[in-house]
Amino acid sequence: MAVKTAEARLEEQWRDILSVHARTMCEIDRVLHPHGLGASDFEVLDLLATETPAEGDHCRVQNLVGRVHLSQSALSRLIGRLEKDGLVERSVCVEDRRGVWVALTARGRALHAEVRPLQRAVLERMLERADVQAVR
Repeated sequence: MAVKTAEARLEEQWRDILSVHARTMCEIDRVLHPHGLGASDFEVLDLLATETPAEGDHCRVQNLVGRVHLSQSALSRLIGRLEKDGLVERSVCVEDRRGVWVALTARGRALHAEVRPLQRAVLERMLERADVQAVR
């Protein structure tokens, strides 16, 4: 009986994590939508801003694959949309022609700086709420 109780608690914790994630992603989508971004768009911009702190710095797309919760093809499509919107630039890696570099444009950096506080406020609010619920 104790094993089932422990197993049921584990399943409940997992479902709570998924619920917090889903609610948080929806809230980030809602807050960023007026700026033309979704949660995944922001995540890529945020990673690029972190990985490439100076304008003109770039990152290999392959380095982003494991850090965002998208398949490689979905990430490629997302980067294509960001490029079409003028937020990132792609280029071919000279050393390895199969590799692709991606960099924030000045417009991408400016938009990231503008919406970052909005995304962080959502994280604070949603994760604080999740901590309170976890204590109960």
